[in-house]
Amino acid sequence: MNTKSILIVLLSGTILLSIILASRYTEIDDQEDNMTEGMQIYPVLIPSSLDFCGEPVPLDRFEIKERLDRELLVNAFWQSNATLIIKRSKRCFKIIEPILKRNGVPEDFKYLAVAESGLQNAISSAGAKGIWQFMASSAKRYGLEITDEVDERYDLEKATEAACEYLLKGYAQFGSWTMAAAAYNRGNNGIRRDLKKQLISDYYDMHLNSETARYVFRILAFKTIMQNPKLYGYHIKNKDYYGIIPTQNITVDTTIGNLSEYANQMGTNYHILKTLNPWILRNQLPVRNDTYTIKAPLVD
Repeated sequence: MNTKSILIVLLSGTILLSIILASRYTEIDDQEDNMTEGMQIYPVLIPSSLDFCGEPVPLDRFEIKERLDRELLVNAFWQSNATLIIKRSKRCFKIIEPILKRNGVPEDFKYLAVAESGLQNAISSAGAKGIWQFMASSAKRYGLEITDEVDERYDLEKATEAACEYLLKGYAQFGSWTMAAAAYNRGNNGIRRDLKKQLISDYYDMHLNSETARYVFRILAFKTIMQNPKLYGYHIKNKDYYGIIPTQNITVDTTIGNLSEYANQMGTNYHILKTLNPWILRNQLPVRNDTYTIKAPLVD
């Protein structure tokens, strides 16, 4: 092959490579344009100061600020979940807040319920249930009834009372509401062992497993977002919140053999009665030793 032929081959190869590269870069540029068109993503606002139950969060420490930033980002940008939680909050907090106040538990603990369950009767992979996510053993220890027919972890009033008792016990043991919140996840014994092992007394100095290390910061993130929803992009009007359901309390002192028939006699149906009383597990309610209080639709 003479010199002229070699130059022609090299030139052809260069042109072909240029075409391929130009095509590739154009494709990448097009993809970037499509991905970013109309999209604006900003870092979340991190408050300059923050407290939990009046106890200051040391945001001047870089690792504390970054741990809060993580939970704010995760929960602020999970828009569908956060919107649903905010919409549920008025209905649930109407029940939770006065119980916390009556028991001397700071109102910030309503955000612990948010972090636990998203304010719905969830079931964890470990078997914790209800808005306050009690395990069966702990629930029974704090006075909640669990049988084949009844599971009072799903009774928000009773479960909130039990949670208050647990949290007050933690506060009495550690002298810190922040520590009591961490212990709700880790267990009072677990937190006590960690403190003893690490020779410390402050939650923010603790080296914890990933779940408990994130737990309090998740509570703080929900508090921050739900107290200032517009700052995090949530424009929810009063009419958008799920309203309080008007109900009447009915004392039941004899066994209900058929809940469907009972509901019909009350002028409602099985579905509504179960929705208002999720703690009733079956189509009957045996009354053995005590009475039950059932919520029923309020009749004008």
